[in-house]
Amino acid sequence: MPIVETCNSCGRQNRVPAIHLADQGRCGACKATIGPAALPIAADPALFNEIIENSLVPVLVDFWAAWCGPCRMAAPEVERTAGAMAGRAIVVKVDTDRYPELAARFSVRGIPNFVILYRGRVVKQQAGVVDHGQLENWLTAAA
Repeated sequence: MPIVETCNSCGRQNRVPAIHLADQGRCGACKATIGPAALPIAADPALFNEIIENSLVPVLVDFWAAWCGPCRMAAPEVERTAGAMAGRAIVVKVDTDRYPELAARFSVRGIPNFVILYRGRVVKQQAGVVDHGQLENWLTAAA
């Protein structure tokens, strides 16, 4: 299940396999450079599994819900982390209301809850609001 990235030069949509989300690629139409994923990726269970099973870089998972005030406070920090770590990590967001089975799989009892995975294994997990500096430190230490 590839992610669809839009080329900034020509507007064409390009499919990017999960294994290449941290890589720089080229547009299939105009050959312009398409950078690594620099925004959090909203994931359903299938996409989540594909990313964590195939990623060659650490993955930050943000378990959140729309009604959660602290989650809304953490969202800009998560987005900033995705931009700062583009090419060195992948950031995934999982809505716990839509996908409670993923939250249960990681024993998420409070949100926001952050999980760092590397090569499919949990390296770090912590509930509560965390700033982008701490998130980036965790991702850097995981590799």
